[in-house]
Amino acid sequence: MTFKTEQEAFWAGDFGTEYIQRNQGDALLASNLDFFTKALRGARGIKSCIEFGANIGMNLKALNLLRPGIDAHAIEINAEAAKQLGTVILPSNVYNSSILDFAPARQWDLTFIKGVLIHINPEVLPQVYDTLVASTRRYLMVGEYYNPAPVAIPYRGHSDRLFKRDFAGEIMDRHPQLQLVDYGFAYRRDPNFPQDDITWFLMEKLE
Repeated sequence: MTFKTEQEAFWAGDFGTEYIQRNQGDALLASNLDFFTKALRGARGIKSCIEFGANIGMNLKALNLLRPGIDAHAIEINAEAAKQLGTVILPSNVYNSSILDFAPARQWDLTFIKGVLIHINPEVLPQVYDTLVASTRRYLMVGEYYNPAPVAIPYRGHSDRLFKRDFAGEIMDRHPQLQLVDYGFAYRRDPNFPQDDITWFLMEKLE
């Protein structure tokens, strides 16, 4: 697999594989159930979904409990994570590739990305935004670190690996057919269901 950016190689390699160990467990699943219950309360009729950057499928595990029988698909750049992801959803529905190389052949009722846009090279964000919207039949959910202006911050001793900005605002500016349905914040110090300071936005695609 060849990559266009340093960030892709970073997550496809050893760092991405090591991340798997920090991204699993019953406590995370419980927090994800709470997260998606809130983030998708304004969504209706979701029978299919695709997650961009799914890792080993902890988000999809929660979503499958909330929407039993959902036709779930996912994109994951790290080969080991994609292998484990194939035990959560159908292996044939796992796309082991970079988001930048993904070309949707169909649309899904829900397209979502959570904690992934922050790790993508800002120069290629417009392409990613377009692919997210192209994959969306009705709803797009974005859950990321929010900042009103673009900023880069150190990430686990690495530079240029974590970026904060108004991702949802930029997507809606670029694709005015998207309308904001709901939004909210999940706090890392929540005593019951902590998340990693994620601000989420649910948007609906209008015809």
